[in-house]
This record gives sequence, structure tokens and C-alpha cells, in this order.
Amino acid sequence: MPRFSINVIAAAVSLGISAPNAVAQSLESGFSALERGDFATAYRAMRQAAAQGDARAASMMGEIFGVGPYARPSEAPSASQTATPAAPQPRPEAAVPAGRLLAPVVIRRPPPRPFAVPTRPEGLIDDMFAPVDLALAEIGRDLFFDPVLSGNKDVSCATCHHPTLASGDGVSLGLGTGAVGLGDDRSPTGPYAAAERIPRNAPALWNLGARDIRVLFHDGRVERDPSNPAAVLTPQGPLEYMALDSILATQALFPVLSHAEMAGRAGENEIATAVAQERIHGDTGAWGLLAARVDALDGYRTGFAAWRGQDAAVGIDEIANAIAAFISHEFRANDTAFDRYMREEAALSPEAGEGMRLFFGKARCAECHSGPLLSDQRFHAMGEPPIGPGKERDSHGYTRDIGRAAVTLDRSDAYAFRTPMLRNVVHSGPWGHAGAFSDLRNFLIHHMDPVKGLERYSPQAVLPQLASAVQDYGALSNRMQLGAVKKAAASTMRRYAMPALSDAEIGMLLAFLDALSDPASLDGRLGAPDTLPSGLQPDR
Repeated sequence: MPRFSINVIAAAVSLGISAPNAVAQSLESGFSALERGDFATAYRAMRQAAAQGDARAASMMGEIFGVGPYARPSEAPSASQTATPAAPQPRPEAAVPAGRLLAPVVIRRPPPRPFAVPTRPEGLIDDMFAPVDLALAEIGRDLFFDPVLSGNKDVSCATCHHPTLASGDGVSLGLGTGAVGLGDDRSPTGPYAAAERIPRNAPALWNLGARDIRVLFHDGRVERDPSNPAAVLTPQGPLEYMALDSILATQALFPVLSHAEMAGRAGENEIATAVAQERIHGDTGAWGLLAARVDALDGYRTGFAAWRGQDAAVGIDEIANAIAAFISHEFRANDTAFDRYMREEAALSPEAGEGMRLFFGKARCAECHSGPLLSDQRFHAMGEPPIGPGKERDSHGYTRDIGRAAVTLDRSDAYAFRTPMLRNVVHSGPWGHAGAFSDLRNFLIHHMDPVKGLERYSPQAVLPQLASAVQDYGALSNRMQLGAVKKAAASTMRRYAMPALSDAEIGMLLAFLDALSDPASLDGRLGAPDTLPSGLQPDR
């Protein structure tokens, strides 16, 4: 943050401090704090001066911080607004008590640096999260780490979303069932060894317990019904017959149905066979068979009985609710330097403060990474390199992943993916829906011009060894598919054109993104269990 020069002249002839002089002292305190890079103190001092009626302080609150009741309107500034500002209007003279003579208050300050598109930053507070039943979360922790929920009993939720790997798996495209190990040490093994990669990067689980969560998965295939927010749309249609506590609990039902992630291939086990035959619901469906597995284990049966206060068969909805409770508790991240700054508890570093100004201003990041979750929860085609097996094959036999369009069947959604939330983002790489970027700086540079970024992309994905995998970078040499991705990205850039940033500005943005880290959440809360009711070994 550039240093601010300040010259405050205030004098009183008699003893005591008059109200106007108190305002001057608040302003002086604020600018002194800015010189030190102490934004929280500066914010409080200027807010105090503004509250005492000083119009200049109110104006500076919007110009310097762009937040609070003093922030300027959200429309983009006109050319006249971005030009050298006119001199501030003089403050109405305050009445001077008899016997007191005040010298004029003169403040010299740098010209304001308005946001290109002013966007109000918001922190995450406790009231934005649904309460968590800790007793249920403890049951959910065991289920989250227990391979019993996979068809071949060899992979758990934690394998791809491990607390020690920032709620992900540390690789671009992971290996699910039929492999052992964590992260890039994971490798195929056993009679049902993995023969393909999971087609998308394991998304981070931070803050999925927030009340405002509306869409889940990279393509949003589990989402709140826009026409009826009380209902949730899913690939399996309405699930009203289940007593699901949240959209997160609904989401937890689906990884167990993926053949590459947890279910396995048809013929390997009864779960995989049921999925292949599209038997999902009922006692003989995949969900019912998994619930029966869990119910047959005394540790889970008695645990759920104690929690609900009566003995009964364990249902798949109870399993999903327990896993969601654990995720909500374990992966909550709202004690970051940014959130503490927004709560006026601590200052940001000067570099992170400048990065915050860029993020919410010139760099235009907050046009999509908006709100308390730093995500608009919408879908944008950002031209991320198509790597890995993809989710489907097109009519020409090429592997591809068309993102949101596969859910909506709307061509305008082609290659669009959900805007990710950003808490702990510097720890949750590789980045992108397919994890194509292992360097966050490179990912930011790509965002500035995705079309050119696709042309200069060099393979950098972190991929476990898999001899039988489809050529991981094959789609990059497919001119037809790459052209379609570029076309979608160019359409996005016409609506969200991004400015070129200098290396120094990118460094500032990275400093701000680092200020979105929550050390307590990264350290873990409940952590991994030592043993499991199934007797299987948890991934540690």
C-alpha cells in the first residue's frame, strides 16, 4: 500500500478539546493508521469522524474502503468519475463555543483510487451457517472415513476429500475405487484395479454448511429449485420421500453411485450392479443396499439409536445427514484474516489490502466471486484446458466435458462451470474443474485472457500414474474441441472483459487470496478416527 502524506493543523486557544478538533484527531489517527498499513484502525477512526458529521470522512470511507454505509453506488463510474476529482466541498462550519478560537483544519491526502466496478466486500459470520448437531457429526465422521460406503469397500469420502489435503486429494484428477494411497501417491491395485481417472477435480468442501448454498458439484447437477427454493433438483429427480436436512445432505448421496469414484464396475459388487441396472431407490436399489450394510454394523446401529432416542433401521437419508453434519463442522472456514478484517478485529497486511482493492475493483474478480461466500454460485465458461477423460464422448468420438450444458441441455451453458468459493483457496490446488493448473499464479494469468491462455497452456496437471488411462492431454490437440472451448470463453469475455494486470498486481491478488486462509480449519477439528465400526482402515 503506498504511503499517505498527511498534514493536519488544528489548534485551540483554550483548554479542552472541541468537537471539531476531535473530528480532526480522528482523521489524523485514521491517516496515521493507513501509513502503517493498519486498515482496521483506519476504518474505525474514519467511521468515528463520519459519525460525528464530517462529510469528508464519509466521502473517504467510500473512496478508500468502498464498504459500509459510505460506499459508493455499484454502477461503473463514468469517464468524469475516473478523471482527476474536483476539490471536496467545504464542510459546513460548526458553531464555536464562546471563548474558543480554532485554527482551520487542513488535510492533504492522495487522490482517491475508485473501484472500476465498486463491489461491496462481505465477510462470513456465524449466523450465516446452519447449526450443527455435534453428536450426529461424530457419527458422520466415521461414515466419511469408512470405506464401507463404497461398492468394493476400498475407498471412502475422505480418500478424495481429506482434511490433511485441504478437503481435496491434492491431485488434478484422482483415482477412486481400485486404488490405494492418498494424493499423488495413490496407485491402482487389486483384482478390480482402477482403469480410469475420475473425470473432474475433487472440489474443496469449505463452508458447504452455509445457509446460502444453492448449487453443488462443478456442473450444479444438485441445486435448489429456482421456482421453489424448498425443493432440490437432482439427477434422480425429487427425493421428497427422504428426510434430508440440507442440500449438502442431498449431494452426499451421489458419489456412492459413481462407478469411477465409489461404486465400482458392474459385476464387481452388488452396489455397482444395481447402479448399472439403474436400480437406485428402494430396498434392492443401490442406496437401500448401502443403508443395509451400515445398519448391519453394531457401532452404527447403536450410534444412530442413541442419537435419535429409539432403535430403528438406519436409513440412507440418516447416513447422508450425518455426513453433511460432519462436513459442515469439520470444513467450516470463516476465521480468515479477511473475515477478521471485515469484523474490524484485525488489519490486513499492506500487500493483502492492496490485493483486496484489486479484487473488488480493477481486476473485477468480485463480479463473479461475490457475496460472503465469494461466489455468485453461477456458471461461467472460463476456457479452462480440457484434460483427462471428460464426462462424455461427443458425436465424433472425442472425449469432452461440456459442464453445465449437460445438466440444462442449453447450448449457451456449454463449457461453463460453477464459480468456486475461495476460502483456503491457496491450499486447495490443483485448480480448475479438471485441475489443469498446478500453479495459482498461472491460473490467474489464464483468467485475464482465457482464449490466449488456451493457446499458451503447457501441461502442468498433477496426475497419479495410470498406465491404462486415456491420453490425458489428447483433447488439447483436438482443434474442433479446443475451438468450441475458445468460443465459449470468448463469449464470456465479451460480458466480463478483464484488464491486464502487472506481475506486481498479480502478487497483490495472491496476497489477498492467502488472506482467505483459515488456519484453524486447515488444522482440523474432529480429524480422522482411530478405528471404524466396520473394522476397515481409515485413510490417514
